[in-house]
Amino acid sequence: MKITIERAALLRSLGHVQSVVERRNTIPILSNVMLKAENGELALTATDMDLEIVESVPAEIAQGGSTTAPAHTLYDIVRKLPDGSQVELDSSGDNGLLTLRSGRSNFKLGCLPVEDFPQMSGGDMAHRFTLAASDLRNLVDRTRFAISTEETRYYLNGIYLHATKSRAGEAEMPVLRAVATDGHRLARVEIPLPYGASGIPGVIVPRKTVLEIRKLIDEAADRIEVSLSETKIRFGFDTVTVTSKLIDGTFPDYERVIPTGNDKVLEVDSRVFASAVDRVATISTEKSRAVKLSIDRGNLTLSATSPEAGSATEELEVSYDSSPLEIGFNSRYLLDITQQIEGDGARFIMADAASPTIVRDVADSSALYVLMPMRV
Repeated sequence: MKITIERAALLRSLGHVQSVVERRNTIPILSNVMLKAENGELALTATDMDLEIVESVPAEIAQGGSTTAPAHTLYDIVRKLPDGSQVELDSSGDNGLLTLRSGRSNFKLGCLPVEDFPQMSGGDMAHRFTLAASDLRNLVDRTRFAISTEETRYYLNGIYLHATKSRAGEAEMPVLRAVATDGHRLARVEIPLPYGASGIPGVIVPRKTVLEIRKLIDEAADRIEVSLSETKIRFGFDTVTVTSKLIDGTFPDYERVIPTGNDKVLEVDSRVFASAVDRVATISTEKSRAVKLSIDRGNLTLSATSPEAGSATEELEVSYDSSPLEIGFNSRYLLDITQQIEGDGARFIMADAASPTIVRDVADSSALYVLMPMRV
C-alpha cells in the first residue's frame, strides 16, 4: 500500500475511529487500526470486538493494499504534524513496517498482519429505517444521563430502543421510544415512528456505542440510516459506518415503575429552579447530595444541611394548590433532569415523600422522567 492524503482529512477520520480502541489491550491486534486503500479511498477500521467503526476518506493511491498500524500512536503523530501538510503512508516494503512521511518528518511503525484483524460487519440486518440526525440526537441526549454504570446490572448499561404505541388524548400513535434507567431515575423519550421501523425488536444499545454515536451526530448529514438484527445494530452516516453488538439481556418492564396515581402537581420555572437547586446543594454532603423541597400553596422552600458545612435555604414562587408536602431528592439527579427540559416550565407530579415523582416538560409531551425520592 502506498498513498498520499491530506493531513486534515486523515486526522479527522483517525479521531473518529481511534476513540473505539481501548488504551490497554490483552489482544495486540485490537490496539491497531486497519488501513485499506482502493478505488481512490482509504478505509480506516477500528474495533474492540463489540463495536466497530469504519470510515472512508479520499486519498491519492499509488499502490492499493492494506495494513494495520497502532491506532493511538498514528493519531498522535498526525495530530502533531503541521496544518495543511500532505501525509504519505507506505507499507510496500517487505520489512513489515508502515512508513509515514510528511515534509522532513519520517516515522516507521510496526504493523501486524491484516489477517489477524477481526471482522464484525458481516451478517444480514433484517430491519432498516432512516432517522433525522436531530431526532437521534434528541433520543440520545435526553436519555443517556440515566444509563446505569453498575456492571452487575449489565442490562441497564445502555438505552432500550423499541417501537410501541403512545396515547395522545384519545388516539394512539406509533412511536420509536428510547428508555434508560439506573434504578434511581428513569428517562423515557419518544419520536414518531420512522417508516420501516414498525417490526423492529426491542434492543439495548450499549453505553459506549451511544457515546460514540453522539460524537458523530453533529458532523452527520441530515439523515442517518439504522439497520438492526436481533444481535447487532448499525448506524450509517455519510462516510462512517458504526456496527455494534447489542446487550444480550432483558430490559425491565419500565412501565411498572411509572406511577399512575400521583395527584399533587407542582409547576416551576425550570431554569430558576435549577439555579436554586445548584446553589442550595453547595451545602449538602458529597455522599448524599440531598436537597429537601418543602412545598405549600404558591411557595417552595429548598433546603440542605450538613454537619460540616452548615445549612442553606432558598424560596421560590411556584404554582401548587395541593396539601403541604416535604420531599427530598438527590440534587445531582434533579439537575440532570431539569437540564433536559427545553421549555420554561417543569411539572412535578407527586404522591408523597416516599413514592416516585414524575417530571415533565410543560411544553413538550414527548419526554417523561421518573425520580425516586430520598430520606432527608
